[in-house]
Amino acid sequence: MEDINRESNQVEVKGTISGEPVFSHRVFGECFYTADLLVDRQSSFQDRIPLMISERLMDMDRNYAGDFVGVKGQFRSHNKHMDEKAGKNRLELRVFAKEVQELDGSREQPQDEIFLDGHLCKPVVFRKTPNGREIADILVAVNRAYGKSDYIPCICWGRTARYVSSMNVGDHVLLWGRIQSRDYFKKGDNRHKRTAFEVSVSRLEMIRETRTGGAIT
Repeated sequence: MEDINRESNQVEVKGTISGEPVFSHRVFGECFYTADLLVDRQSSFQDRIPLMISERLMDMDRNYAGDFVGVKGQFRSHNKHMDEKAGKNRLELRVFAKEVQELDGSREQPQDEIFLDGHLCKPVVFRKTPNGREIADILVAVNRAYGKSDYIPCICWGRTARYVSSMNVGDHVLLWGRIQSRDYFKKGDNRHKRTAFEVSVSRLEMIRETRTGGAIT
């Protein structure tokens, strides 16, 4: 995914569907389903990537649990209202599938790649682990059709973390990486395990925009 002459939000993943797709919602008569895709890392860990799939892409009368598939789409965000009175929302992230292809898992390798073209929309959070590893958390806003935007949390490491630590809200960035899942327990609640999703950045570039005659190029 090195070519940047592409859509601003592009995902390509290959893995195993963990269970039967579950009905989510209907839009203009089209039904959408959710499912999780299990993708092996190079280590022994397995990422659980959430999918949103239209009935037009898969026969939902079938049980796809255990099938190896390839998915192309976009990593999209949605603010889920948790408590309207208190104004509490939770950012939900899913890969919105545009193409789904059944593959031979004995011949295909797992794949997890994402490209984003967007702008930093929160101050960078730079920190070091107890063993000195440098980490930076960023939130990238990526424009979508019809005036919408997706807000994607990303994590950078080492030299990339140092590089992004000097950036500001509004800076234009291109980044490449993979989607990763991370289980955690909310502080004070050790009974209910939750899962966070983010982009682990392998490469990041800042696009320097200059003003010429009142226009930005």
